[in-house]
Amino acid sequence: MAARKTLRAVAVDEKPQPKRPSTILEAAEQGSRLEELKAMRRRIARALDDPNTPARDLAALSRRQLEIGKEIEAIVIAEDEDHSVVVSTDDEAWDGTGY
Repeated sequence: MAARKTLRAVAVDEKPQPKRPSTILEAAEQGSRLEELKAMRRRIARALDDPNTPARDLAALSRRQLEIGKEIEAIVIAEDEDHSVVVSTDDEAWDGTGY
């Protein structure tokens, strides 16, 4: 017998999770650049795991997988202000002697 899922009541202000685009084309048409990159990464990962992928393609797919991962990381870090390298500071009074 299959295990039963437990159900719960939904809160009034609770929003459903946005549906993730399932294909690269859908991500390109409907999603952001980040969603498109994530869809591409999923597709390449599928090809890398496929035993029928020709060995000659594995190096290029692996390299592209790493590049896409770095692009995704850069976008996520850029969107997250806590990891920004730019520091917001107050202006100091200038006395005219600092050359």
